[in-house]
Amino acid sequence: MAKRKFYVVWVGHNPGIYDSWEDCEDQVKGFPEAKYKSFDSQTAATLAFRGNPEEHIGIIKKIASHRAAAVNYADFPEIVADSFAVDAACSKNPGPVEYRGVDTMTGTEIFHVGPLAGGTNNIGEFLAIIHALAYCKQRGLSTTIYSDSRTAIAWIRARHSRTTIQRTPLNAQLFDILERANRWLATNTFPNQILKWNTDDWGEIPADFGRK
Repeated sequence: MAKRKFYVVWVGHNPGIYDSWEDCEDQVKGFPEAKYKSFDSQTAATLAFRGNPEEHIGIIKKIASHRAAAVNYADFPEIVADSFAVDAACSKNPGPVEYRGVDTMTGTEIFHVGPLAGGTNNIGEFLAIIHALAYCKQRGLSTTIYSDSRTAIAWIRARHSRTTIQRTPLNAQLFDILERANRWLATNTFPNQILKWNTDDWGEIPADFGRK
């Protein structure tokens, strides 16, 4: 059974919250620069409708318009070639957060999650590492994982996230993922090295969202 969606229309013929794509489409079709987005719960949709739409849809536009320049990482022999790089981006603190993992050498995206409401960059960085570890374990890979977040790497070593952000109706989906990540970390072992990306010498991490 398909999961029910709620659609927020901030800018359209009749702004509001709709419980079907057909109704939402009627409000945005043919409307110049319409602003709308789907949510997994009515509570999240209601909170989003009361807020700033750019917190939810602006983050996506920034990705497309601020890509980092391509770098030939093979020019740096100290970088482990068989590796993934992960990164996160958050437009506020807290705010919509997303994370992704890429092949370090080719830049090919391996996974991309979010945006998820009510998060922080540290949470996103932590989840990105866990996602990469779980991805590798499912496939029997010992691939090295690079992160540019000292905090997230420290949380991995501590075997649990240390965020001070509290669970709210807005970030409930994110916290469900975070709780699953903590359980995975507590109950799994892995051979993968988790290394700090040397930004000073190598430039931005290959998974960078390019928003600096």
